[in-house]
Amino acid sequence: MANDSFNPFEMAQQQFDHVADVLELDESTRNLLREPLREYHFSIPVRMDDGTVQVFRGFRVQHNDARGPCKGGIRFHPQETADTVRALAMWMTWKCAVVDIPLGGGKGGVICDPHNLSLGEQERLCRGWVRQLARNVGPLADVPAPDVMTNAQHMLWMLDEYETIHGNKYPGFITGKPVGMGGSLGRTEATGFGVIYTVREALKELGIRPEDTSVSVQGFGNVSQYAIQLYEQLGGKVVAVSCWDQGDQTSYTYRKKDGVDLEELRGITDRFGGIDKTKAETCGYERLPGDAWIEQDVDILIPSALENQINAETVKKMSRRVKIVAEGANGPTTPEADRVLKERGIYVIPDFLANAGGVTCSYFEQVQCNMNYFWSKDEVLGKLDQKMTAAFIAVSDLARRKKLFMRDAAYVIAISRVASGCKDRGWV
Repeated sequence: MANDSFNPFEMAQQQFDHVADVLELDESTRNLLREPLREYHFSIPVRMDDGTVQVFRGFRVQHNDARGPCKGGIRFHPQETADTVRALAMWMTWKCAVVDIPLGGGKGGVICDPHNLSLGEQERLCRGWVRQLARNVGPLADVPAPDVMTNAQHMLWMLDEYETIHGNKYPGFITGKPVGMGGSLGRTEATGFGVIYTVREALKELGIRPEDTSVSVQGFGNVSQYAIQLYEQLGGKVVAVSCWDQGDQTSYTYRKKDGVDLEELRGITDRFGGIDKTKAETCGYERLPGDAWIEQDVDILIPSALENQINAETVKKMSRRVKIVAEGANGPTTPEADRVLKERGIYVIPDFLANAGGVTCSYFEQVQCNMNYFWSKDEVLGKLDQKMTAAFIAVSDLARRKKLFMRDAAYVIAISRVASGCKDRGWV
């Protein structure tokens, strides 16, 4: 996630600065939007199962709340950094704005590896995170959600702790909860389906039928699995999937030229999206190095893992056949790689548009919790399709009219909306 040469927050700021120039933003607005409004860094002491106490480092960054309460996930990752959280919080601000939902951007994290923690230790860590922030988050201020290596159970423990501290019921405090406990139907599918709704619209623009295309996907977590599911329903073929192998502490790409079998792969995958390599080979999958996903001779690439995956080096390995990159992950493409994609005329669906299905459905969950009335799955997914399609068309139209790269067009729309909110409030 982080290395010596890559700083995700600097990358997020670079992207912002470029569009601030295009929009000719005044200096005070630039200064306000290129840094978070608030940050919380704290220690979480957790009593481990063996009786010892381990201290974990936690974060919550609130980038901007001019358009509404902050919104953003909490990730558990051993390589979490403050700069990663800052970048993700900033991207959440733009993501909420580009799909035009009344929320701002936030992000949280804990430096830990849930693979090495028992369920009891994970519960105590979740409750400890909330205890450190109980006065600074809430349904009207900052609404967390699941992210990398966190899930519905983690969210419910956090909700329970928050309600215990405040002595009341606040189901709108957190999203991504289990269905039946304030969670929304369709939330599990939302991010992956949202990616494919935008791919479907991009293919329409390019005059290509989904059934004539093939895809390579990086990652096999929740986003990837549902993206593959909907894409196959549209008639497309997924030929390669990469994932992290916890045992080997490395990643592999699994390829099947006649198309992967999603249910078969799900049956040999652990809860963190790791595919069992022995069983995969038995099922006829070719096992390749982790970065081989980007080298596949396909029409569409869907990076759905971590930041910095399409960079100055890996972009050189991309097949000449690739027509679309749909960014299921946050920040998967560096500015250096973006320049190459522009030169090659590849249609990029930027992360904060492509993967906004998750936060859009989280917003729907908040709305349902606040009115204590829940919609059917078809209703949720119908509203999601409508919202994602409208956002895509607005970005695509602007890109065509102004001859902008899709990422720049999405940023222009998002940053304009947030800057207007700050100005209307009299902040700048």
